[in-house]
Amino acid sequence: MENKINHNPFAQPELAIGYNDWYQTEGLGADQKEKALLAWLLTRFPEISTILEVGCGSGHFTRWFMERGLRAVGLDLSLPMLDEAIRFGDPIYIQGNSLMLPFGSHTFDLVALITTLEFLPNPRRALIEAARVARKGLILGVLNNQSRLGRQYKSEAGPVWGVARFFTPGELRRIVRDVIGNKDGIVWRTTLWPLWPRALPLPWGGFIGMAVKFMDIHQVEK
Repeated sequence: MENKINHNPFAQPELAIGYNDWYQTEGLGADQKEKALLAWLLTRFPEISTILEVGCGSGHFTRWFMERGLRAVGLDLSLPMLDEAIRFGDPIYIQGNSLMLPFGSHTFDLVALITTLEFLPNPRRALIEAARVARKGLILGVLNNQSRLGRQYKSEAGPVWGVARFFTPGELRRIVRDVIGNKDGIVWRTTLWPLWPRALPLPWGGFIGMAVKFMDIHQVEK
Protein backbone atom coordinates (compact mmCIF):
# COMPACT_ATOMS: atom_id res chain seq x y z
CA MET A 1 0.00 0.00 0.00
CA GLU A 2 1.14 3.53 -0.76
CA ASN A 3 0.75 6.31 1.72
CA LYS A 4 0.09 10.01 1.42
CA ILE A 5 2.71 12.76 1.20
CA ASN A 6 6.22 11.46 1.91
CA HIS A 7 5.61 9.05 4.77
CA ASN A 8 4.69 5.47 4.00
CA PRO A 9 4.22 3.31 7.12
CA PHE A 10 3.70 0.27 4.89
CA ALA A 11 7.35 0.52 3.90
CA GLN A 12 8.30 -0.52 7.44
CA PRO A 13 9.20 -4.25 7.61
CA GLU A 14 7.88 -4.55 11.18
CA LEU A 15 4.41 -3.51 9.98
CA ALA A 16 4.45 -5.72 6.92
CA ILE A 17 5.44 -8.90 8.78
CA GLY A 18 2.31 -10.59 10.03
CA TYR A 19 0.05 -7.93 8.45
CA ASN A 20 -2.11 -10.64 6.95
CA ASP A 21 -2.74 -12.16 10.39
CA TRP A 22 -5.28 -9.44 11.17
CA TYR A 23 -7.66 -10.94 8.61
CA GLN A 24 -7.57 -14.27 10.43
CA THR A 25 -8.06 -12.85 13.94
CA GLU A 26 -9.80 -9.66 15.03
CA GLY A 27 -10.60 -8.69 11.43
CA LEU A 28 -12.16 -12.02 10.43
CA GLY A 29 -15.79 -10.90 10.68
CA ALA A 30 -15.18 -7.66 8.80
CA ASP A 31 -13.19 -9.52 6.15
CA GLN A 32 -16.04 -11.95 5.50
CA LYS A 33 -18.56 -9.13 5.07
CA GLU A 34 -16.23 -7.11 2.86
CA LYS A 35 -15.59 -10.10 0.60
CA ALA A 36 -19.33 -10.78 0.37
CA LEU A 37 -19.83 -7.18 -0.78
CA LEU A 38 -16.95 -7.37 -3.25
CA ALA A 39 -18.34 -10.64 -4.63
CA TRP A 40 -21.69 -8.92 -5.21
CA LEU A 41 -19.94 -6.04 -6.99
CA LEU A 42 -18.12 -8.49 -9.25
CA THR A 43 -21.49 -9.78 -10.51
CA ARG A 44 -21.78 -6.43 -12.29
CA PHE A 45 -19.06 -7.71 -14.62
CA PRO A 46 -20.20 -11.15 -15.85
CA GLU A 47 -17.59 -11.62 -18.58
CA ILE A 48 -14.23 -10.81 -17.07
CA SER A 49 -11.07 -12.87 -16.71
CA THR A 50 -8.30 -10.48 -15.60
CA ILE A 51 -7.92 -8.06 -12.71
CA LEU A 52 -5.20 -5.79 -11.36
CA GLU A 53 -5.25 -4.91 -7.66
CA VAL A 54 -3.50 -1.60 -7.06
CA GLY A 55 -2.12 -1.21 -3.54
CA CYS A 56 -2.33 -4.95 -2.95
CA GLY A 57 -0.28 -4.91 0.26
CA SER A 58 0.28 -8.47 1.47
CA GLY A 59 -1.87 -9.82 -1.38
CA HIS A 60 -4.87 -10.78 0.75
CA PHE A 61 -7.50 -9.70 -1.76
CA THR A 62 -5.34 -10.46 -4.79
CA ARG A 63 -5.28 -14.12 -3.75
CA TRP A 64 -9.03 -14.01 -3.17
CA PHE A 65 -9.61 -12.71 -6.70
CA MET A 66 -7.46 -15.57 -8.01
CA GLU A 67 -9.47 -18.08 -5.96
CA ARG A 68 -12.58 -16.78 -7.70
CA GLY A 69 -11.10 -17.81 -11.05
CA LEU A 70 -9.62 -14.50 -12.19
CA ARG A 71 -6.11 -14.04 -13.52
CA ALA A 72 -4.97 -11.58 -10.88
CA VAL A 73 -1.94 -9.34 -10.62
CA GLY A 74 -1.06 -7.34 -7.51
CA LEU A 75 0.84 -4.06 -7.55
CA ASP A 76 2.29 -2.16 -4.60
CA LEU A 77 4.99 0.40 -3.89
CA SER A 78 6.10 -1.23 -0.64
CA LEU A 79 8.79 -3.90 -1.01
CA PRO A 80 8.22 -5.29 2.53
CA MET A 81 4.52 -5.75 1.73
CA LEU A 82 5.34 -7.41 -1.58
CA ASP A 83 7.78 -9.73 0.20
CA GLU A 84 4.89 -10.81 2.43
CA ALA A 85 2.62 -11.29 -0.59
CA ILE A 86 5.23 -13.40 -2.40
CA ARG A 87 5.73 -15.49 0.72
CA PHE A 88 2.15 -16.73 0.33
CA GLY A 89 2.75 -17.80 -3.28
CA ASP A 90 0.70 -17.02 -6.39
CA PRO A 91 -0.49 -14.76 -8.02
CA ILE A 92 1.98 -12.39 -9.75
CA TYR A 93 3.15 -9.31 -7.84
CA ILE A 94 4.84 -6.21 -9.24
CA GLN A 95 6.36 -3.17 -7.57
CA GLY A 96 4.89 0.00 -8.99
CA ASN A 97 3.33 3.38 -8.31
CA SER A 98 -0.45 3.82 -8.47
CA LEU A 99 0.03 7.30 -9.94
CA MET A 100 1.99 5.95 -12.91
CA LEU A 101 0.97 2.36 -13.58
CA PRO A 102 3.51 0.34 -15.60
CA PHE A 103 0.90 -1.07 -17.99
CA GLY A 104 -0.54 -0.11 -21.34
CA SER A 105 -4.06 1.20 -21.73
CA HIS A 106 -6.89 -1.34 -21.39
CA THR A 107 -4.55 -4.13 -20.20
CA PHE A 108 -6.94 -5.63 -17.61
CA ASP A 109 -10.69 -6.22 -17.58
CA LEU A 110 -10.94 -4.72 -14.09
CA VAL A 111 -8.77 -2.69 -11.76
CA ALA A 112 -9.42 -2.87 -8.01
CA LEU A 113 -8.30 -0.50 -5.27
CA ILE A 114 -9.23 -1.84 -1.85
CA THR A 115 -8.35 0.26 1.20
CA THR A 116 -5.82 2.06 -0.99
CA LEU A 117 -7.24 5.46 -1.98
CA GLU A 118 -7.15 6.48 1.69
CA PHE A 119 -3.34 6.38 1.65
CA LEU A 120 -2.54 8.06 -1.65
CA PRO A 121 -1.28 11.63 -2.13
CA ASN A 122 -3.47 12.07 -5.21
CA PRO A 123 -6.54 9.76 -5.26
CA ARG A 124 -7.92 11.43 -8.37
CA ARG A 125 -4.75 10.74 -10.32
CA ALA A 126 -4.78 7.12 -9.14
CA LEU A 127 -8.33 6.71 -10.43
CA ILE A 128 -7.37 8.23 -13.78
CA GLU A 129 -4.56 5.71 -14.09
CA ALA A 130 -6.79 2.83 -12.98
CA ALA A 131 -9.41 3.79 -15.57
CA ARG A 132 -6.76 4.02 -18.26
CA VAL A 133 -5.54 0.49 -17.59
CA ALA A 134 -9.01 -1.07 -17.22
CA ARG A 135 -11.26 -2.20 -20.06
CA LYS A 136 -14.59 -2.78 -18.33
CA GLY A 137 -14.52 -1.00 -14.99
CA LEU A 138 -13.26 -0.51 -11.47
CA ILE A 139 -13.90 -2.08 -8.08
CA LEU A 140 -13.31 0.22 -5.11
CA GLY A 141 -13.25 -0.56 -1.41
CA VAL A 142 -12.88 2.45 0.89
CA LEU A 143 -13.30 3.11 4.61
CA ASN A 144 -16.20 5.44 5.30
CA ASN A 145 -15.48 8.79 6.96
CA GLN A 146 -19.17 9.00 7.84
CA SER A 147 -19.17 5.78 9.88
CA ARG A 148 -18.54 4.88 13.48
CA LEU A 149 -15.68 2.66 12.30
CA GLY A 150 -14.04 5.53 10.44
CA ARG A 151 -14.26 7.80 13.48
CA GLN A 152 -12.81 5.05 15.65
CA TYR A 153 -9.82 4.53 13.37
CA LYS A 154 -9.15 8.26 13.14
CA SER A 155 -9.27 8.60 16.93
CA GLU A 156 -6.78 5.74 17.28
CA ALA A 157 -4.45 7.53 14.85
CA GLY A 158 -1.04 5.83 15.06
CA PRO A 159 1.39 5.32 12.18
CA VAL A 160 -1.30 3.99 9.80
CA TRP A 161 -4.71 5.55 10.49
CA GLY A 162 -3.20 8.85 11.59
CA VAL A 163 -2.20 9.62 8.00
CA ALA A 164 -5.23 8.11 6.26
CA ARG A 165 -7.90 10.15 4.52
CA PHE A 166 -11.32 8.52 4.59
CA PHE A 167 -14.19 9.29 2.20
CA THR A 168 -17.96 9.35 2.43
CA PRO A 169 -19.99 7.53 -0.25
CA GLY A 170 -20.98 10.89 -1.73
CA GLU A 171 -17.39 12.13 -1.90
CA LEU A 172 -16.19 8.93 -3.52
CA ARG A 173 -18.99 9.01 -6.08
CA ARG A 174 -18.23 12.65 -6.98
CA ILE A 175 -14.54 11.92 -7.52
CA VAL A 176 -15.37 8.93 -9.72
CA ARG A 177 -17.87 10.93 -11.78
CA ASP A 178 -15.34 13.73 -12.19
CA VAL A 179 -12.70 11.29 -13.43
CA ILE A 180 -14.81 8.86 -15.46
CA GLY A 181 -17.73 11.07 -16.44
CA ASN A 182 -20.04 8.17 -15.63
CA LYS A 183 -23.03 8.38 -13.30
CA ASP A 184 -25.28 5.58 -14.52
CA GLY A 185 -22.67 2.82 -14.24
CA ILE A 186 -21.90 3.38 -10.53
CA VAL A 187 -23.36 1.18 -7.79
CA TRP A 188 -22.33 1.12 -4.15
CA ARG A 189 -23.18 -0.47 -0.82
CA THR A 190 -21.77 -0.29 2.70
CA THR A 191 -21.23 -3.10 5.17
CA LEU A 192 -23.09 -2.62 8.46
CA TRP A 193 -21.33 -5.43 10.35
CA PRO A 194 -21.87 -6.23 13.18
CA LEU A 195 -25.27 -4.49 13.13
CA TRP A 196 -26.54 -6.20 9.97
CA PRO A 197 -25.17 -9.16 8.01
CA ARG A 198 -25.84 -7.66 4.58
CA ALA A 199 -24.49 -4.67 2.69
CA LEU A 200 -27.02 -1.94 1.94
CA PRO A 201 -27.02 1.43 0.08
CA LEU A 202 -26.84 3.33 3.38
CA PRO A 203 -24.29 6.10 3.98
CA TRP A 204 -23.05 5.13 7.45
CA GLY A 205 -21.64 1.63 6.99
CA GLY A 206 -17.94 1.24 7.80
CA PHE A 207 -16.72 -0.12 4.46
CA ILE A 208 -17.85 1.30 1.12
CA GLY A 209 -17.82 -1.04 -1.84
CA MET A 210 -18.30 0.57 -5.26
CA ALA A 211 -18.44 -0.84 -8.78
CA VAL A 212 -17.78 1.53 -11.67
CA LYS A 213 -18.89 -0.04 -14.94
CA PHE A 214 -17.76 1.63 -18.12
CA MET A 215 -20.91 2.07 -20.20
CA ASP A 216 -19.10 2.91 -23.45
CA ILE A 217 -15.56 2.99 -24.77
CA HIS A 218 -14.15 5.47 -22.31
CA GLN A 219 -11.57 8.20 -22.71
CA VAL A 220 -10.04 9.55 -19.52
CA GLU A 221 -8.17 12.81 -19.88
CA LYS A 222 -4.83 12.93 -18.09
